Amino acid sequence: MKSVCVFCGANFNGDPALLQTVNKLAEVLVAKDITLVFGGGRVGVMGLIADAVLSGGGKAIGVIPQFLMDKEVGHTGLTELIITENMHQRKQKMADLSDGVITLPGGFGTLEEFFEVLTWLQLGLHNNPIGLLNAGGFYDPLLQQMDVMVEHRFLKPVNRQLVLSHSDPEQLIELMSSFSAKPDDVWFKDRNLT
Repeated sequence: MKSVCVFCGANFNGDPALLQTVNKLAEVLVAKDITLVFGGGRVGVMGLIADAVLSGGGKAIGVIPQFLMDKEVGHTGLTELIITENMHQRKQKMADLSDGVITLPGGFGTLEEFFEVLTWLQLGLHNNPIGLLNAGGFYDPLLQQMDVMVEHRFLKPVNRQLVLSHSDPEQLIELMSSFSAKPDDVWFKDRNLT
């Protein structure tokens, strides 16, 4: 992987363990010469990961919609800052620039971004690995909910396996590096879409 998109919160809750995870992820990205692609903000976890990558000598590309730049939340010290017209273009541009996605703790926006690119993977629109960096067990309830979806037959086991997860950044990137997606052809055949 040459570049990884990181979805994360525009807030930071002050948790030192999360800060340690963010800094370790930045170290791994820099050591492996992986460019950070992120939401372009200077605030919250977004700002922390960008600053950590840049201070380590790595590259950070931010993608932010104009309305957020107008609110003065854009990070101006990046390797590159791309300004889009809207949130949809932002997500598409971030996906286009990335070879994989890592999701750190965050709120509604973080989960929305995660699930959109995950759905794109399920539908075969890309083949990039998607990982949850499960810092401090933050995503344990979400992973359990995915298992409930499988149990109730709303999610196929093969699609549940598309979500990679680990609490250690280096281990997660190793999982992502060996990931190989297979389009869910059965999904389309079951619906007479092929």
